[in-house]
Order: sequence, then structure tokens, then C-alpha cells
Amino acid sequence: MNKAANMHLYHGGHRGAEAEFGAAAAQWGIAETTLSFEGHRMERAQNVEVLDDETLRKGRVSMEFVFQTLGRRFATGKGLRKVIKMMFHVVTRSDELFAVGWILDDGHVKGGTGWGVELAKFFNRKVHIFDQDHGRWFSWVGGKWVASEPHLPDGRFSATGTRHLSSAGKQAIAELFARSLADEREEATAHTEIS
Repeated sequence: MNKAANMHLYHGGHRGAEAEFGAAAAQWGIAETTLSFEGHRMERAQNVEVLDDETLRKGRVSMEFVFQTLGRRFATGKGLRKVIKMMFHVVTRSDELFAVGWILDDGHVKGGTGWGVELAKFFNRKVHIFDQDHGRWFSWVGGKWVASEPHLPDGRFSATGTRHLSSAGKQAIAELFARSLADEREEATAHTEIS
């Protein structure tokens, strides 16, 4: 049974974690869709789906709500607002979100990654983050972050994260895919040996 054939990754193609998730998906034969919008700059543009303005509007939310949810303010521009709208589609197309970044003392996640994480919580998606400072995965369980060792689901999943991916973050992504698809690697090796 080919587990990878049933899996599908959604991301925004940004430099760092998202591009690395896409590269890992390609290595394991997992389908991926890069969501985008007109004028969006991506590092990884595989199977790009350009969201028109009407579709993007479905993810519209006031910046004041974003600031309140994340517990902090930051400078915004037209491009960032579109990324925030696009993140709605990245999150809602899947059943589980994987992220790489930093969990702050207040429990929120640093930067724009934090908005994707909050959306996933709001839509009752399973959420996992590799914290680059702690060097380990955490999952959102019962309203708090709990140390974990997640596996990719058999279906649709999304990825987001920092543009400043550390070597530990890169390794964590590689190990996540290997751990989740280890049976496939063993099966492929067994078929090669039998041939």
C-alpha cells in the first residue's frame, strides 16, 4: 500500500520552512499544491494555484483581530494582508498543520507563522510545531503545548513556518517525513531485494 499516494501537502511556497516541506514532499512522492495570489513571491512554486481576489476575500479578517489574537502588533502592508487571507486557504484545505518556528512565553507562536497556528486551532485542526529554540516538536493538546513526536497524516496536511529555518529545523522536517513513511522505505527495500 502506497501511503504517500493518499497524501497531499498545501503551503504558500515561502523561503525557509514552507519550501523545505515542499522539497521533502517531492522526495517522498507526495503531491503538493502551492497556494498563491497575483504578485506573490515564492521560493517553491510547484503545482501553483493562484487565488483570485474573490477567493482570497473568504480569508478576510480585520488586522485588529489578528493583533488581538496574537497578543502583539506589527507593521502591515497590502502584501501581508493578502498572505494572511491566503493562510486561511492553506489551513482549511487540510486536516492537520505542521509548522517550524518559535513558541513564545505567552503560548503564541512568533511572527506570521503564529497566525497560521491560531487559524488551525480555531478550525479545530491538529497543530504541531517544531520549536527551533527547544529543538523538539510540540502539539497543541487540551489548550496547551505538549512535547510530542508527530507523524504526517494519511490524507491532506498543511505546512507553514519561519523563513529563517535552522539546520535543526531542516533536520526535523526530514525526520518527520522519514518517521511517517518509514514503512514505505522498508517496503521499497524489500521489493528491491526480492527482484
